[in-house]
Amino acid sequence: MDIKNIKFEKNVGGLDRALRAVIGLAMILAAIIDSNAPYAWIYLLGFIPLATAAFQFCGAYKVLGINTCSKP
Repeated sequence: MDIKNIKFEKNVGGLDRALRAVIGLAMILAAIIDSNAPYAWIYLLGFIPLATAAFQFCGAYKVLGINTCSKP
């Protein structure tokens, strides 16, 4: 498998993208606010939905064949 031939086509759009951004930011904010909780580090997983919203690409969607982008 040649890594140069992998295409990251946009598959996250609209409402899905906005929800991912809000959830990601909320999780990161929770990690900052409650940093002394025993499992506060798990909130840092909020970077995943935030990144998928920013890049408009979700690997799980690619595998499952899901695309929430509006059709041209």
